[in-house]
Amino acid sequence: MVVCTIVVLGAAGSPLLQHWGVIDPIGFNSELVKGIGSLPGGAWGGMSWAHPLGVEPGTGRDLLSRIVSGLTVSMAVAILSSLLSLTIGTVLGLIAGLSKGKVDWFISRLIDLVLSFPQLLMLLTLAPVLVGVLNERLHIPDGPPSQIAFMVLVLGAFGWPYPARIVRGQVLSLREREFVEAAVSLGASRTYLYFREILPHLAAPLLICATLVIPQYIAAEATLGFLGLGIQAPTASLGSILNDSVSYASVMPTYFLFPGLVLAIIVLSFNLLGDGLRDVLDPKDNRKS
Repeated sequence: MVVCTIVVLGAAGSPLLQHWGVIDPIGFNSELVKGIGSLPGGAWGGMSWAHPLGVEPGTGRDLLSRIVSGLTVSMAVAILSSLLSLTIGTVLGLIAGLSKGKVDWFISRLIDLVLSFPQLLMLLTLAPVLVGVLNERLHIPDGPPSQIAFMVLVLGAFGWPYPARIVRGQVLSLREREFVEAAVSLGASRTYLYFREILPHLAAPLLICATLVIPQYIAAEATLGFLGLGIQAPTASLGSILNDSVSYASVMPTYFLFPGLVLAIIVLSFNLLGDGLRDVLDPKDNRKS
């Protein structure tokens, strides 16, 4: 939880830190790179008090500033995608769980259909088409805004079946409880049942689900950036930094090691947080001693 809090605060405060001049992710320091391939001078990739993690080869940009700035993009994509997928999944899961017959069957088959599509392949295929539509139809500026919107839409559109299945399973159990039967006997509408009777009981499962899907979306954003379909330079993201660092992995391993460790620690921390929340909030979990 401490690591996740630091990551979220760092991602939220990165634009302010850049505005105040505390970090500079796009400023070139050409005097710090020299030699074959424009590698940084000194040991460990040019690490110093001014540049604690060293600088990028070729440009001399501060690596720590790039990583902190990249957290903003990665967390923005992950949180927005999670909100979109959880919203769609919760609504459809509620409808499927409380409905019977054809409605439940149709939503369940729709979940199976969406799950059958490989998410990464859809991201690679839809990238040029969807970004163009966002630019032309919705007038979203080309560059980071349209690229972030593209990743959020595709990740959210293909990620909602997982929370939908969780919500549907919970609602199938909750709809047989006495408080639901009492509300139905008093003439409560479906909307009231959805959002006043059932939804408050889904807060814990949805919170656990959110902490488990956020690291998946962080990794997905890094994967897209690594493949060159994510945020493009000079805007920093963890995926684009890793993509640039591959060419220098043998001659400057710290350039690849530091952002890779940050990405691994973030994903691991959110997964452990979700696992811990599940232990605390799920009273039926048999793993608790």
